[in-house]
Amino acid sequence: MLKEAVVATTTGVAHDVNEETAICAPQEEKMALVVVGALLCLSCWVSLYFILCNINASRSYEWNCRLVTLVHGILAVCITSYIGYVDGPWPFTYPGTINTPLQISAMVVSLGYFIFDMAWCVYYRTEGPIMLAHHTMSILGILLTLWLGESGIESCAVLFGSEITNPLLQARWFLKQTGHYGTLLGDVVDVLFVLLFVTMRIFVGGTMLYCELISPRPRFFIKCGGVAMYALSWVFMVDIVQFAIRKSKSWNKQKRVQQKTVAANGHEGKKD
Repeated sequence: MLKEAVVATTTGVAHDVNEETAICAPQEEKMALVVVGALLCLSCWVSLYFILCNINASRSYEWNCRLVTLVHGILAVCITSYIGYVDGPWPFTYPGTINTPLQISAMVVSLGYFIFDMAWCVYYRTEGPIMLAHHTMSILGILLTLWLGESGIESCAVLFGSEITNPLLQARWFLKQTGHYGTLLGDVVDVLFVLLFVTMRIFVGGTMLYCELISPRPRFFIKCGGVAMYALSWVFMVDIVQFAIRKSKSWNKQKRVQQKTVAANGHEGKKD
């Protein structure tokens, strides 16, 4: 009887080990595919950068890097908007759900870009600690989401909210480089950027974070990441408020100068 009990226990343990191995094997295979995909996307972003450097040899390295950033921003917004509004699920209602293949693809594409841009910024020392912190948290957040295999919809929603202002930000830089920032177009870009940032990062982002925190499905680490990203948005918001104040003062100053000029011209006309 004792021998039979030992054999049965050993068989049960072996059966449990085999089940755990069978469960872990597909997960390891998925992560291996994710790593390969991320490396492939990284090589694509690097290749695009060098192609642009060859085509735009007269432009600076930052010009070409910002073109890559612009392409990623547009691509990320298109994919994540389709995920949120068409493919689903709705991130405000179903946070913490299992990652879909399309969500994984979107995150892998952005992961490759963030690694490229992070390396470029560190090498050329063009960005401050806030932007480097943003890239670091983005990379870690995507890696964590891919490793857990869930909460992909929240990560895609965060990508959408953070990248939707990217084209305007790059347009502002390009306008400065080409000498067109002081025009009406530059003012329109600035106003749209501030409005879109406040709407998406603060109001929509705050609503998304609230839904994330009250839902029982998302993991604790995912919720901590959401809080960190939202706090970083407020750090950016402080800079944007300061910029808006400076811009408003500049507009008021220009308006007063124009009024004085008009008044002076009118006075001279009366003398004539």
